[in-house]
Amino acid sequence: METFNLLMQGFATAVTPVNLLFAVVGVLLGTAIGVLPGIGPAMAIALLLPVTYGLEPTSAMIMFAGIYYGGMFGGSTTSILLNTPGESATVITAIEGHKMAKAGRAAQALATAAIGSFVAGTIGTALLATIAPWVVQFAVSLGNPSYLAIMLLALVAVTAVLGSSKLRGFAALGLGLAIGLVGLDPVSGQGRLVFGQPLLADGLDIVVVAVAIFAIGEALWIAAHLRKTRSQTIPVGRPWMGKSDWKRSWKPWLRGTAYGFPFGALPAGGAEIPTFLSYITEKKLSKHPEEFGHGAIEGVAGPEAANNASAAGTLTPMLALGLPTNATAAVMLLALMQLGVQPGPLLFEEEPKLVWALIASLFIGNALLLLVNLPMAPLWAKLLQLPRQYLYAGILFFATLGAYAVNLQAFDLVLLLVLGTLGFAMRRFGIPVLPLIIGVILGPRAEEELRKSLQLSGGDPAGLFSEPIAVVVYAIIALVLLWPLLAKVLRRLFPKAAAEVGELVEPVVVVPEAGTGTGENEEPAEVQVMDIHGPRHGGKTRR
Repeated sequence: METFNLLMQGFATAVTPVNLLFAVVGVLLGTAIGVLPGIGPAMAIALLLPVTYGLEPTSAMIMFAGIYYGGMFGGSTTSILLNTPGESATVITAIEGHKMAKAGRAAQALATAAIGSFVAGTIGTALLATIAPWVVQFAVSLGNPSYLAIMLLALVAVTAVLGSSKLRGFAALGLGLAIGLVGLDPVSGQGRLVFGQPLLADGLDIVVVAVAIFAIGEALWIAAHLRKTRSQTIPVGRPWMGKSDWKRSWKPWLRGTAYGFPFGALPAGGAEIPTFLSYITEKKLSKHPEEFGHGAIEGVAGPEAANNASAAGTLTPMLALGLPTNATAAVMLLALMQLGVQPGPLLFEEEPKLVWALIASLFIGNALLLLVNLPMAPLWAKLLQLPRQYLYAGILFFATLGAYAVNLQAFDLVLLLVLGTLGFAMRRFGIPVLPLIIGVILGPRAEEELRKSLQLSGGDPAGLFSEPIAVVVYAIIALVLLWPLLAKVLRRLFPKAAAEVGELVEPVVVVPEAGTGTGENEEPAEVQVMDIHGPRHGGKTRR
């Protein structure tokens, strides 16, 4: 009851005209910044820090929270429409969202992302207000071995489960881990893969890598095929979700929320891992597994819900312990300290007005995001009616601008071109790009947790299995890796059941994308044969 009364007092503070104005400004700024590739909420808050020196702390933090939530949603817009993630957490959204956009269902993808963000953000904020002490206590109880096991599970699961070729998946993961090694060794200070270049000492920024692999690689791939394909516009489709879309989205919204909030509260969680796990879960539970990789709405609804729920989870340790779990939370903590507010366990007691007004503003910000972005879904989707040569010219411009804005270094533009060429080559040879991005994001963090675990155990490998949660997660990893072998054994032991399952997953011929293989002088189009395990490349044929 006390929590409810404090929340009502927070609403009374948050709905004052001044604070409501700052919430609206924050949401609009966050959405606009999230749409721009490479410019995330952390950078936006950092740039606005000097502006807030004269502001009242509550108003400043309400605006920063609006920027945070708006940025988390805005990144999904470019992921869906342009296959260009604005944040690393929206990488997963691009997989199915862009396929839906190409199929003329951009508005539906944007709608399920907006509603899923609202549902997950509202539930996550309610959890933040009610069970934050228990979630924080659980997060603090986990040690480095458990964090390491969770990261390894994400690396192995997304590589072994997604895609048709495990060899290509692990090859892409190896490339990502190698890119993540670039920089100075965190213990010895020795340079790794820097090739004598001082600007590589701090490593490669994940935003530059993601924009290069996705946006530049996609643009180069399209440019290489423009002369072989007819210029066309992509249909927008209906501006609202149908009954089937609602039916297929509401469970992923809830499951994504269940993934996102606890992982956001973990000091090593963030938004990347729950979005990966949400996508894998929806692919396994979907009644339409053949649509994954071709525009399954569950693959947008679940990860987007996990993304926004993790934002509420991130604020839990930040407010209760003064512990940032990502870059945005770290900048917000810096803003608190510069405003004269000391973060930590006593924050709820010393600054109850600020804390509860901030939590109340999250509810308001979620509603504003839905009201602002849902009616604009058809407007955003109309971007796809531009001819592809103009559309991808714009992508190159904004991708270059976003990559340069990360560090304001011309050297990042060289990296953008080199990594974009790598993205083009990966598309050419059928190597999935997702494991590479995951390796870049989680590789350095997994290395840090591994070193800490071994330091605590005095170098004894048994220390990696010193926590029950770590043991359970490693058992799941072993099951994922050994599942193909177990499946073969089960097929031999139960041949009749295996034959019945085989009839249900009869391969389906998928027609290549429109605009390929239709001209007289064009190369033969490649037919892909799909089953529940992904694409299998077949022979070439003429249409």
